[in-house]
Amino acid sequence: AVAFSPDGQTLATAGADGVVRLWDLPGGTESAALRGHEGAVLAAAFSPDGKTLATGGKDGTVRLWDVPAK
Repeated sequence: AVAFSPDGQTLATAGADGVVRLWDLPGGTESAALRGHEGAVLAAAFSPDGKTLATGGKDGTVRLWDVPAK
């Protein structure tokens, strides 16, 4: 799963390991690793204000994450 924040400054990626990673753009530096899913993460989306990230996993859960302020 991949999602860009509304301001284009953060990229969220997630996959089979269940970890959601946040990346600062344009540099591509990892800024956070969010753990909580017990399987692959299949979907990710930022809220319109960019302060919350929603993820959905194969484990049947949806998680809401506070996105760290820059």
